[in-house]
Amino acid sequence: MAVIQLKGARREQKGKGWARKARAAGQIPAVIYGHGEDPQPIAVDFREFELALRGHKGSNAIVNLNVGGGEVTALVRDVQYDPLSRVIIHLDFQHISLTEQIEVEVPVHFVGTPVGVKDGGGILEHLLRTLKVKCLPTAIPAGIDVDVTALNIGQNLHVSDLQPGTGYEIITDADVAVAAVVAPAARSEEHTSELQSLA
Repeated sequence: MAVIQLKGARREQKGKGWARKARAAGQIPAVIYGHGEDPQPIAVDFREFELALRGHKGSNAIVNLNVGGGEVTALVRDVQYDPLSRVIIHLDFQHISLTEQIEVEVPVHFVGTPVGVKDGGGILEHLLRTLKVKCLPTAIPAGIDVDVTALNIGQNLHVSDLQPGTGYEIITDADVAVAAVVAPAARSEEHTSELQSLA
């Protein structure tokens, strides 16, 4: 995984009033924390952040953050968006070391059409959208492919059934179900029962 170059500026001001002014000036309020250090409020240029991450696939971007002449390697831990405009309103950076393993959530990509869907008219249910993995920052996968083609109606796929990856360890509980194929009637009955419980 490539490390993205990004500039930041230290900020002393805090509060909603300052944050609004910063956003109006094209800055994103942010905080960097980790490695036993006190959280440090910073700001990054909105346009620069957008351009820097445009070519990045998946989540968990790693940045080389230049703040006040010093450089810090950090993981983009959280991106907060305005619920209406979808504009980025805040960033969380976690100070990391490229030589120390970290724990991150990565998206699950379901591959193939289950036999229970293709031949039995069943419905594939996505029970898990992300998996927690442990690895070096540079080995974070963009996503984990999960082959569901062998699933028949009434069958589940658990974390313990997944093939081990290269360079990372899946640490989500092995007993957790990732996907299931259910009969259309069973899905319909479940939906009806959900509606009745809401009535």
